[in-house]
Amino acid sequence: MTALTDMADLSIEDGIAIITIDNPPVNALSQGVRQGIKDGVAQCLADDSVNAIVLICAGRTFIAGADITEFGGPPKEPGLHPTLADMENSSKPIIAAIHGTALGGGLETALVCNYRVCDAGARFGLPEVNLGLLPGAGGTQRLPRMVGPEKALQMVTSGAQIGADEALREGLVDEIVANDLRAGAIAFARKVLTEKRPLTKIRDREDKLIAARENPELFDKVRKSIARKTRGFLAPEYNIRCIEAAVNLPFEEGVKEERKLFMELMTGSQSAAQQYFFFAERQAAKIPDVPADTPEIPINKVGVIGAGTMGGGISMNMANVGIPVIMVETQQEALDHGLGVIRKNYENTASKGRISAQDVKDRCGLISGSLDLSELADCDLIIEAVFENMELKREIFKKLDEIAKPGAILASNTSALNINEIAAVTSRPEAVIGLHFFSPANVMKLLEIVRGDKSGKDVIKTCMAFAKRIKKTAVLVGVCPGFVGNRILAKRQAQANQLILEGALPHEVDKVLFEFGLPMGPFQMSDLAGLDIGWNKETSKGETIRDVLCEADRRGQKTGTGFYDYDKNRVPSPSPVVEKLILEFSEKTGHQRREISEDEILERCLYPMINEGAKILDEGIAIRASDVDVTWVYGYGWPVYRGGPMHYGDSLGLDKVVATLRKYHEMTGNADFEPAPLMVRLAEEGRGFKDL
Repeated sequence: MTALTDMADLSIEDGIAIITIDNPPVNALSQGVRQGIKDGVAQCLADDSVNAIVLICAGRTFIAGADITEFGGPPKEPGLHPTLADMENSSKPIIAAIHGTALGGGLETALVCNYRVCDAGARFGLPEVNLGLLPGAGGTQRLPRMVGPEKALQMVTSGAQIGADEALREGLVDEIVANDLRAGAIAFARKVLTEKRPLTKIRDREDKLIAARENPELFDKVRKSIARKTRGFLAPEYNIRCIEAAVNLPFEEGVKEERKLFMELMTGSQSAAQQYFFFAERQAAKIPDVPADTPEIPINKVGVIGAGTMGGGISMNMANVGIPVIMVETQQEALDHGLGVIRKNYENTASKGRISAQDVKDRCGLISGSLDLSELADCDLIIEAVFENMELKREIFKKLDEIAKPGAILASNTSALNINEIAAVTSRPEAVIGLHFFSPANVMKLLEIVRGDKSGKDVIKTCMAFAKRIKKTAVLVGVCPGFVGNRILAKRQAQANQLILEGALPHEVDKVLFEFGLPMGPFQMSDLAGLDIGWNKETSKGETIRDVLCEADRRGQKTGTGFYDYDKNRVPSPSPVVEKLILEFSEKTGHQRREISEDEILERCLYPMINEGAKILDEGIAIRASDVDVTWVYGYGWPVYRGGPMHYGDSLGLDKVVATLRKYHEMTGNADFEPAPLMVRLAEEGRGFKDL
């Protein structure tokens, strides 16, 4: 065996050369890997004793993509393109032996080989779209020649992976090896030589492109099918254009188009934001003051207090991963309704083919119900999910303190209340923590984990790991009203409500924020949630527009009217009634209405969010600016191609954000526009949140 680089070596067995890549953890295409492949192929071509080459990887996977840490830096030779060209132009057959995942540049590497074999567990994909990119080493040109344009379009626009069986069926691999992949790949290489198979180049294949040339509507059909999901994103459209080029242009011309579009994305703001978020999500799992060797508390059974929308959704998370859960309610009717909704949700999912009938049975079987709080005595984790009332929550935790076994974690699903006040009524405040699930809890990916002053490190470590187990992305936050997500949301909502007093209308505000990339604007969101949340009919005095609407029984989508009028399909339209109410309320409250530009709407809604994020960081409520961004992307639908509010602030330039805030502070006198000291300091130093 000969070392090619510190990431690759070469061995020869009876005329078959084996180039082995070993660059843990995922054999990324780092400079040492590229150099190893290039040098290895050159040596094999120069060695008359070598008749064929096998490319294989050590460890748990084949090449799983590019080395993302090299993005944005000066290029390191050899580049991927010349390395792949050397492989494709080899005068001796090259066989890729694939296990684990062949993703991105890894699949592109396999596609320049003459043949591909894999084990039964191998998976294949081009996920670059998830980083705001497209495959930039010929992947968009070779993949449709192998699997056909329709399948290629599905893969590049979604980033989804396919398994070994599908890859064999689609023609992406030539053989699935049953046992020893290395031995199987060598045997396949000998078969290629014995049968004198041709040195097939994928780039020369045209047979699977012909149908698409005769059916150009294919591309518009795909565009329409993904339009809603990919709204605002550039990369899916650019990937489609590349597949169009593969179908309609000669290979070399298609590669040029791919390279041009790749560079446009690579140097653009969307890819920078998506790459930033890729690392931000992983960083959120790291808690500086909780050592890696902190013991975790085993969680084998979970209790949930409350069988309503949140309690039911939380319980489904447990059942989805095989954890038994018991829901406790105070009334049999409420319990039966909650269990019935869960079953209906699972049956609806099964009707769409996403889970099987057996899955429905198994998951429902893991969820039981009770009216007796003492049934939670053997639970390892108990999550209270009743409505937001501090006295009620404190009363429940007093009872749990007497019932729960020693070592059990006691969690509240509060979205805004003080965890320390809740913990204070127990004799074990170190066991108390906030687990703020977002609605619908069985769908939304974010879990805000709220650390109380006395929450134990073992409890924090356990909850962070448990979030991953139930397929959530966790962000650890501190105690303050609204924590991170809702505290920032309150600033946006306040400005939105102020704007409609000064001259804008609800649909105008919503339009600006929707076009920015958010799933809906603040008024449509309020209608969806229900305008009467936290509103009291007996005490309402018409002091806000929301009060006026609720008093008129316009309470949102559920009543068919709110800030908008809704048709039978809940499609909103601007309401003349609401416009009249707003104009009257503006006059009554002494507001002189004026034309408000879209730029002002955007700045006044978003800049106070950035400002509040800076205060949150200064107070230590969030560990990192990127944690704020993860919270907003996964909890509130901030467009990932804008990175999150803190990254957005950095991309604008904090000096610009500070200057604009000062302008609105002078104009309105509103304290929310007074720039946070941390942001002022960073702006004066020419730094950003990323530098903290």
